[in-house]
Amino acid sequence: MGNNNKNKEKLNIGNMGSGNKAPKFNPYWIYGVVIIAFLAIQWFTLGGGPVETNWNEVKTTILANNDVKKIVVVNEKEAQVYLKESSYDKYSAKLNNGFTAPQKVGPHYFFEIGPPEAFANNLKEAQANVAEENKVGIEYKTVHNYLGELLNWILPFAIIILIWWFIFKRMSKGTGGGGAGNIFNVGKSQAKVFDKDSRVSNTFKDVAGLAEAKQEVEEIVDFLKSPTKFTKLGGKIPKGALLVGPPGTGKTLLAKAVAGEANVPFFSMSGSDFVEMFVGVGASRVRDLFKQAKEKAPCIVFIDEIDAIGRARGKNPNMGSNDERENTLNQLLTEMDGFDTNSGVIILAATNRADILDKALMRAGRFDRQIHVELPDLNEREEIFNVHLRPIKLSPEIDPAFLAKQTPGFSGADIANVCNESALIAARHNKDLVDKQDFLDAVDRIIGGLEKKNKIISVDEKRRIAYHEAGHATISWLLEHAHPLVKVTIVPRGKALGAAWYLPEERSITTKDQLLDEMCSALGGRAAEQISFNSISSGAQNDLEKVTKQSYAMVSIFGMSEKVGNVSFYDSSGQNEYGFTKPYSEKTAELIDSESKLLIETQYARALEVLTANKEGHEKLAELLLEKEVIFSEDLENVFGKRKWGKPLMVAEVKKEIAAGLLENKEAPATSESTTA
Repeated sequence: MGNNNKNKEKLNIGNMGSGNKAPKFNPYWIYGVVIIAFLAIQWFTLGGGPVETNWNEVKTTILANNDVKKIVVVNEKEAQVYLKESSYDKYSAKLNNGFTAPQKVGPHYFFEIGPPEAFANNLKEAQANVAEENKVGIEYKTVHNYLGELLNWILPFAIIILIWWFIFKRMSKGTGGGGAGNIFNVGKSQAKVFDKDSRVSNTFKDVAGLAEAKQEVEEIVDFLKSPTKFTKLGGKIPKGALLVGPPGTGKTLLAKAVAGEANVPFFSMSGSDFVEMFVGVGASRVRDLFKQAKEKAPCIVFIDEIDAIGRARGKNPNMGSNDERENTLNQLLTEMDGFDTNSGVIILAATNRADILDKALMRAGRFDRQIHVELPDLNEREEIFNVHLRPIKLSPEIDPAFLAKQTPGFSGADIANVCNESALIAARHNKDLVDKQDFLDAVDRIIGGLEKKNKIISVDEKRRIAYHEAGHATISWLLEHAHPLVKVTIVPRGKALGAAWYLPEERSITTKDQLLDEMCSALGGRAAEQISFNSISSGAQNDLEKVTKQSYAMVSIFGMSEKVGNVSFYDSSGQNEYGFTKPYSEKTAELIDSESKLLIETQYARALEVLTANKEGHEKLAELLLEKEVIFSEDLENVFGKRKWGKPLMVAEVKKEIAAGLLENKEAPATSESTTA
């Protein structure tokens, strides 16, 4: 039994050893083996060389003792001394240096001779008293070092080639396999190819919200799966679709979902992959990309951040210093318009700067469709939360609808960050489940930054901050169109010494009254300091910046000034982005300045009026904030009573109530003008 167990142990050990993966082969190992083999051959076969000495030692010792067999002058520079066989043992102690000892046949010593004539005379003088038969003569020999001469020719070129190879390898980013082949692959496409061997796992089920954009993209997949369904009536398959929207809204995720659903080859690359420091590389990569795509049609080509090469020609911020970008764009335009009809190659591209793209790139026939991927609304945020909450261990109290209401203006990437931060916060507090407070803390951290409870603030500063934040909270609670407040804190976060959280309404348009109420609320902090301390501080810098931008937008963009009139100087096309002239006169500029300043001063006076009329409630709220450091909307309700103005009904909610018979169906007059949120 004991022997059997030992045998089993040995077998198990053997199996474990055999299961280890062998190290991956590295081509540089070959270079190392060649160098070691070369050194070994030199070491063991050629043996050592002669020992260096000087003429004085040869003259006084070796030559004087009649131990020299012959002297050979090589290339008129070096004398090599050969010992007699009978005399070798006398010098073996000096010559025997292990593997470096000279061979017994010689040469045994060498030294530099200087001018050959002088050396001949010196040798003759040294042997003046020696019998003629014992004199040592000089043999002259010319030796050609072919290897050294060859290295002298080849080595400089080899160094240049190695440097060139190294630079090209770094610039080619490892495409086309290893080794020197990368030098010739710089102009090759850098696109990652996803086909049947390397499928993308994302599908349309992983894309929450974005209903309209997803529908447009799903049609592209249908085009590729069953093209005859759309072409039998004479239609043509769109050649390209451009995904446009703010950062983090899911443009790249949509493209990944297309790759996962289409079941056709999918080429993915970034716009910056076309741009290199070498002339012509970008255009070459474009040609190679489309060549591969045509060979694998039907397929999809996705170019992320296409504005890297698609910027309008002549609008380059480098002022024409980089023509390579324009050459790449020209090649892209040619390739996109050079397809045969219904070739089965569809181009997808994504950008958040569609206003700076070249008009030739945007025209029909290249990008036939522009798919706008906007920030998600309330219902879409709830769907996105449902996707990102799947891997998180949640408390039963978590309601995605509640979380969606707490994150207005958040993109899909922001919501993913909220979910991740909430899990990290819960883990930091050693919780088994992620609860509602963890999500609220995550939202606060993302919006305001990390709490700095240890920040040194004097008592007077803390009091001023409390009254400042209470001024914001008071005015926002008492004005109809100001955003309803969620909570106020005087705990420092990030760069802010205090902060107020509001819950903005989901608006499609904003009226002048709403903008003025928001402006008055933002100036509430400065007004509260003026009333309570009869002085102002630098704490309102952020508020003043926001209000200044808003007032200038009202006057010069939204046409909300009677004196300036119904004009807008905003260029939504982006064509004047690098212009040096204003689209209005100096007189109009002065009028815009005066009107903007008048708007701000009017709302500041209004904020002073509101706070003066509600001074007692404002002071009570500030003292409560000093005591608790964080107050919520319930505390404001206890001080000022319930807010008079409820939340306006959304269109979807009105339709639901009409369907339920709770509201009378009254049609609103239709409007057709374009509106700006």
